[in-house]
Amino acid sequence: MAEIKLGIVEARFSDIIWENAPLTTKELTILCEKELNWKRTTTYTVLKKLCDRGIFCTKDGVVSVVLSKDEFFAIQSEQFVQENFHGSLPAFIAAFTTRKSPTPEELTQIRTMIESYEEENL
Repeated sequence: MAEIKLGIVEARFSDIIWENAPLTTKELTILCEKELNWKRTTTYTVLKKLCDRGIFCTKDGVVSVVLSKDEFFAIQSEQFVQENFHGSLPAFIAAFTTRKSPTPEELTQIRTMIESYEEENL
């Protein structure tokens, strides 16, 4: 999958859409004027960029979500592990836990996730 990244301002803009979608482009411009102090043209320019990246889409003046916020962050996580740990989840976890030990609750959650994955996929 192509890299999908958001700058700080794009992330704030995306949050507005994720929190309010589906919404009309008019509603979006009103929200962006209020929240970001943007002109209509700025809203449309940034919206087009994010639609081109496959995060959102517009049809008949309605803005819809293509990638949910959770899906977006899942892709970001995959890209981070791929770029920094050659795609190795164990290498990522080893690096992460050298500075921060998981709590017993986190370990339980991780075990539950692994067991659930195994039940569904093995």
